[in-house]
Amino acid sequence: MHKYVLTITSKSTRGIVGDISGYLAEKGCNIVDSSQFDGLETGLFFMRLAFISEQGAKAEELREAFEPVAKRFGMTAEVRDTAERMKVLMVSRFGHCLNDLLYRWKIGALPIDIVGVVSNHFDYQKVVVNHDIPFHHIKVTKENKPKAEAQLMDVVEQTGAELIVLARYMQVLSDALCKKMSGKIINIHHSFLPSFKGANPYKQAYERGVKLIGATAHYVTADLDEGPIIEQDIARITHAQSAEDYVSIGRDVESQVLARAVHAHTPHRCFINGNRVVVFPPSPGSYASERMG
Repeated sequence: MHKYVLTITSKSTRGIVGDISGYLAEKGCNIVDSSQFDGLETGLFFMRLAFISEQGAKAEELREAFEPVAKRFGMTAEVRDTAERMKVLMVSRFGHCLNDLLYRWKIGALPIDIVGVVSNHFDYQKVVVNHDIPFHHIKVTKENKPKAEAQLMDVVEQTGAELIVLARYMQVLSDALCKKMSGKIINIHHSFLPSFKGANPYKQAYERGVKLIGATAHYVTADLDEGPIIEQDIARITHAQSAEDYVSIGRDVESQVLARAVHAHTPHRCFINGNRVVVFPPSPGSYASERMG
């Protein structure tokens, strides 16, 4: 029996849940997990259903059969087979987030297919190649930035990547690229937003004598480091620790936060609701259940 995920975004309207449940029952499907949320401020309704087809229906068949329901409520809806993992392209400069994601992917803790790694440096080429993942070096300067972004998009199109993960990629993306890939680029920012922006927030935090440092994973928008937030975490520090300690502790937090954000996005648990993100909890069984096919 194949396991599927149905994701829905629509205007909040009475009767949606009943019609969806009725449709699945008619198609011989059994719901195994369900999450929903009404965004009262935006008037939007979000829902994620995990279900099993007891009659062996294919994803395309289920999509076509659901179209009348989607049209009736003006929904944006998608049916996905959980056996088909999301294709992810990682773009990296520093190694801690990259290495962490590669390890989680290798042991099966992330439900993704890494289709390539792009970097403007060669530092981690050998690490990537040793994982049998294509490595793409794209040099970025002030003068060639448009050309470099065009090369990046060529890699996205050639690999069929559905998500770009900026694993500490220290380059600002253009407004055009952010709009084109809206909701499909995740960045890890090494601070709580928007307290300390830019390239060296740990130094800023040290100079301000903060007692908590953290990291934020968010969708990339044209506003630098201010996109809708997916995941955050913190670590407590003391006055006795140095700016270098902040960096070391912060790297651990960054790696964990980015991994959790990718794990939330790739099984389709994230829904952008204005400037916020609705993040539904993992299906029962957490990581293992979301890798079922």
